[in-house]
Amino acid sequence: MAWWAGENLIQPNGPRSGQPFEVTPRQRRFWLWWYAVDENGRWLYHHGVRRLAKGSGKSPFAAAQALAEFCGPVRLDHIDTSRRDKRLARWGWTVPKTVDMPWVQIAATAESQTANTMRMVRAFAAKGSKLVTRYQLDPGKTKYYKLPEGTLEVITSSATAAEGAEASFIVGDETEHWRPANGGVELSAVLEDNLAKSGSRMLETSNAWVPGHESVAEATWAAFVAQEEGRLVPEAGRILYDAVLASPGVDLADRPAVFAELERIYADCPWIDLHAIMGRIYNIRSRPADSRRKYLNRPSVNDDAWLDPPDLWDAMAGPDLPVRLNDGDEIVAFFDGSKSRDATALVGCHVESGDVFTIGVWERPLGPDGEGWTVPVSEVDAAVEWMFERWRPVAFWGDVREWESWVQTTWPERYKDRLILWAVPVGKEPGPVAWDMRTHTLDFTKAAETVHAEIIERAFRHDGSAVLARHVTNMRSAPNRWGTSVRKASPDSPDKIDAGVCAIGARMLRRRLLASKEWAERDQKSTGKRPGRARAWGW
Repeated sequence: MAWWAGENLIQPNGPRSGQPFEVTPRQRRFWLWWYAVDENGRWLYHHGVRRLAKGSGKSPFAAAQALAEFCGPVRLDHIDTSRRDKRLARWGWTVPKTVDMPWVQIAATAESQTANTMRMVRAFAAKGSKLVTRYQLDPGKTKYYKLPEGTLEVITSSATAAEGAEASFIVGDETEHWRPANGGVELSAVLEDNLAKSGSRMLETSNAWVPGHESVAEATWAAFVAQEEGRLVPEAGRILYDAVLASPGVDLADRPAVFAELERIYADCPWIDLHAIMGRIYNIRSRPADSRRKYLNRPSVNDDAWLDPPDLWDAMAGPDLPVRLNDGDEIVAFFDGSKSRDATALVGCHVESGDVFTIGVWERPLGPDGEGWTVPVSEVDAAVEWMFERWRPVAFWGDVREWESWVQTTWPERYKDRLILWAVPVGKEPGPVAWDMRTHTLDFTKAAETVHAEIIERAFRHDGSAVLARHVTNMRSAPNRWGTSVRKASPDSPDKIDAGVCAIGARMLRRRLLASKEWAERDQKSTGKRPGRARAWGW
């Protein structure tokens, strides 16, 4: 592919104008994975995304790939096992071929979205150019023809009009703008159906999206996250996701840090003037949220997001926490359970350090496997039992709703003698585990506000769990008469928050434990001294 592009495409603009097109190291690496096959000649990846900051060259690259899919050696003919070389391949050499009757589409919901990519196609394949002459192309403004029956075209029509086309390759341009309101989501589904008939693939290009607009780019990111978390079945195919993001928590007020981030983000783009980008970011007419989205490649936040910016949580990750959390250490844990609609989560907090870690999260599988799914109760119970075997839980509280028998009877009968701080220590129905969140709105609201302040101050660390991070960043602010709590985006939203709720609960539980008379009395008995404060890990 890289050789073919250099042989057939001339760079039409920029510092290398008039010279053979040359892919950058990152672009070359993307092509190596995009066209990789297994020993049976099947694609390793079934969908691709290049989500890069504004000005990173997504359009010229997409145009070059569209033309290569139109004319170049982009399909596997066979694997030549007679030419084995252990240094190069396990199974032999791949022998390529061109696509028979290629049908390449550059798709968007409006023609303006495809303008940059199609402009580069026309520049690469202008009338009289080497490519047009060599492959006898018939170029037009929005459509190219090649004998026999080859077509490269722009499509911006409705999903109904696009249905049925047996495309061999599709560029989905600027999918951060493909939304339900403009028919983008429906168009994406139709294009994917068309590709499935021939085993062909789509490459999305996008900038970071605005959360909550339900764009195709956001949905693809969610699918990629699910893939990396192991929540997709193999039949769903794999997504090749290429993105360079700013470090979590970067402060726009720290100009040297922002410039250093831009140097890393645009390291593969020697044509970019970073000082011009800095000027745009700090222009008084620029919105910080837009600058983060366009140039730091971080999605801007929802207006009601609980964390702003959402990557504040990522900045607190401590991946070495499982090593520092030793077997037998004292912990507290909070449980939030559901039967099927929401997720079920169990999150712990190390008593000594205050650091948060994920013990288990159970969510409805994506796709057809999620139909009729219910939480595997035996797995949840086994996780609780494993928690008590590995560590020394001194407080374990759980929400009552949908798990009454477990939090009110089963787990208390097993573990009440090990718990120092009970959920309901006195009253008509005291209990060690059951803590009904419906009757503790004030307490949980204050806990949410405290944890929010602790995140801003980086007062604790967490284990870097991607699932926990997703749940925390899904949380929305929920003002009430006592302050600001957390909620889902909507009651029926598929974006779960239960693990984030448990993280707030676990931090609340540790604070209550350390302030309790039960803990003070235990500390006095074990040391013979006045109770001391738990040591906090330094940064």
